[in-house]
Amino acid sequence: MAVLELVNISKHFGAIQAVNDVSFSLEPGEVVGLMGDNGAGKSTLVKMIAGNFRPSEGRLKMDGSEIVLHRPVEARRHGIEIVHQDLALCNNLTAAANVFLGRELRRGIGPFQVLDYAAMYRRAGEIFNELKSETRPRDLVKQMSGGQRQAVAIARTRLSDAKIVLMDEPTAAISVRQVAEVLNLIRLLRDQGIAIVLISHRMPDVFTVADRVIVMRRGQKVADKKIADSSPEEVTGLITGAIERV
Repeated sequence: MAVLELVNISKHFGAIQAVNDVSFSLEPGEVVGLMGDNGAGKSTLVKMIAGNFRPSEGRLKMDGSEIVLHRPVEARRHGIEIVHQDLALCNNLTAAANVFLGRELRRGIGPFQVLDYAAMYRRAGEIFNELKSETRPRDLVKQMSGGQRQAVAIARTRLSDAKIVLMDEPTAAISVRQVAEVLNLIRLLRDQGIAIVLISHRMPDVFTVADRVIVMRRGQKVADKKIADSSPEEVTGLITGAIERV
């Protein structure tokens, strides 16, 4: 059974139709590349899945049951996590503090509670080990490489029992070696049965880790194909409009 299903999803902002009648499903442990030019509707679509926007029309279903998301915290309760393009990290805090930001662990009774730093450092270390990342819990984010910052952002998704991780341009503006690190993190999540939607402009990344590619143009889905049945040339044609749809 599909972990996520979008049924005829549309979103308009006044007279602007950002997403128009998009349907697709996502299986557990599947990586789907979401591609398209700027303004194609990719980010709007993902924000509806993440609970930032409510669809103007259509339905969202998880594990066969319809869900309605009013806020991102509700999406998180359903097991939907998002890694934003800007990562939303605090440079002056440690890796562990960023992982638990807004979800800090406490100890004590009633109003007499303090932050449990030891527990947060320990759990963050366990998550980084699971992700096979060299990031250390006490490292300051401002001193980290792009790949390590991505590891911190991805580690956040492991605090809950995530079923779906939405990733917005995770390999933008980082080195070739760091790109390889991030792609390995995506594979690790996939191997744990987590479904991933990967928004990317980088064709090699999508064709390296994705099982399927969905192409959007002007708010519409113009392709939904297995990677093995497509090619970078075809996807480029679909993005630019040289190929109408497949």
